[in-house]
Amino acid sequence: MEIDRAIRECDDRRLQTKYKNATYVVQRALTLYSIEEVAFSFNGGKDSTVLLHILRAGYFLHKKGQNSVNGDLKDFPIRTIYFESPCAFPEINSFTYDTAATYGLQIDTISLDFKSGLEALLKEKPIRAIFLGVRIGDPTAVGQEQFSPSSPGWPPFMRVNPILDWSYRDVWAFLLTCKVNYCSLYDQGYTSIGSIHDTVPNSLLSVSNSSYKFKPAYLLADGRLERAGRAKRPSSTGGQLPVDSNGLTSLDSHKNSMLTASIIAVGDEILFGIVEDQLGPYLCRKLHSIGWSVFKLSVVHNNIDSVAEEVERQKSKSDMVFIYGGVGPLHSDVTIAGIAKAFGVRLAPDEEFEEYLRHIIGDQCTGDRNEMAQLPEGITELWHHDKLSVPLIKCQNVIILSATNVSELEKQWDCWIELAKSSDLLALLEPYVSKNAATNLSDVEIAQPLSKLCLEFPDLYIGCYRKARYGSLIVSFKGKDLARIDSAIKALHKKFQPGAFIEMN
Repeated sequence: MEIDRAIRECDDRRLQTKYKNATYVVQRALTLYSIEEVAFSFNGGKDSTVLLHILRAGYFLHKKGQNSVNGDLKDFPIRTIYFESPCAFPEINSFTYDTAATYGLQIDTISLDFKSGLEALLKEKPIRAIFLGVRIGDPTAVGQEQFSPSSPGWPPFMRVNPILDWSYRDVWAFLLTCKVNYCSLYDQGYTSIGSIHDTVPNSLLSVSNSSYKFKPAYLLADGRLERAGRAKRPSSTGGQLPVDSNGLTSLDSHKNSMLTASIIAVGDEILFGIVEDQLGPYLCRKLHSIGWSVFKLSVVHNNIDSVAEEVERQKSKSDMVFIYGGVGPLHSDVTIAGIAKAFGVRLAPDEEFEEYLRHIIGDQCTGDRNEMAQLPEGITELWHHDKLSVPLIKCQNVIILSATNVSELEKQWDCWIELAKSSDLLALLEPYVSKNAATNLSDVEIAQPLSKLCLEFPDLYIGCYRKARYGSLIVSFKGKDLARIDSAIKALHKKFQPGAFIEMN
């Protein structure tokens, strides 16, 4: 068959391995279920187009060439399901029906939603397994295996995912190597196609910053950004969404709002007092410099459950969580596994990250046994920067830092700020400013007046600390409005005798 021959004759060993594994899943499914009991969900997209040809090749291999010695499968017997939607692009509909005619697909067109349509279909047909073009990184892929029973509340069937471990690069390598047709929208800059209401060309493929001309989808350099063209159009105005915005909302309107971050250090060596944590205080200062408030700084054991519990608590309380320590190949490096558990997802191999590690570690980092290349599936983004040998890892609102000292952290922080600003995904708020005043008065003397001052200036942080038990008491004023801080200090002076407080730099 032409698909099997094209893959066998190509020089891409990775693609050959992916193809071999995918067709094995197909053959295994066809051994477990009869042809009448299987179906194929086709939607006209690139992933299901790949799956169509994997199924054709897998069926051919399953039959060991019988009845198809000339490589022609005009009578492709696997039932095909197409969920037709009024919100689909016309190009998707036409490509689907053209493909059905070309390959002799037995297509069942369903106009209901996916769940209702399946319920109706399974009542009429003895279908027990459905082939799906789900890949790791898809929102629906979380928790799935190559063979996964349907979720509770859905009609019972086996989900078969032959290309679950395929990357964006693998998909296009297959389509281009096999020289098969795909939907024309991909040549117009679309990289992930949903409905006409939430899909635009990917701005990363824009030609010379044009909003109208785009390179084809297979030229997207970073497969992690394939869904950057999914943009929810604003319903209130009904206007067209600018293509190059990619649905990312500018945060400039929140310039003076309050955003919070939590910091988690993973390390028994800190809890045992073997080393002193310097990264946490550094991050606190940096976050305050961009106007963010630090909600909590915590240290947890090198234990998956400890990491998971703390991440789960902080990711819902804070806008951003920074975590460091416990990243690497050692038995105590449990941070990434703990994050995966906190989000309820599994660890899955990430080919792009593995390539970065391979350049650093060399032959010691090979194949699927590279545990360091296992990242939380479906929630992970890699943030690349020329100054970093390994990209930063972002799992929704959790940023994983690999720094082990302040110098390394400073470099990663600067790169993160630059990347976040360029993506318009970071709100740089008015920075915190502070002033201090020192006194030799006792705690008892100033306790009540300070309490009243806090009520008078609720927008400021007013705290007290001593550097020594019998040294001066320092009152710290922190906020985003220097005039308010000056007013609070004047009010403090008025509550006591002249000279009771001395302002400090």
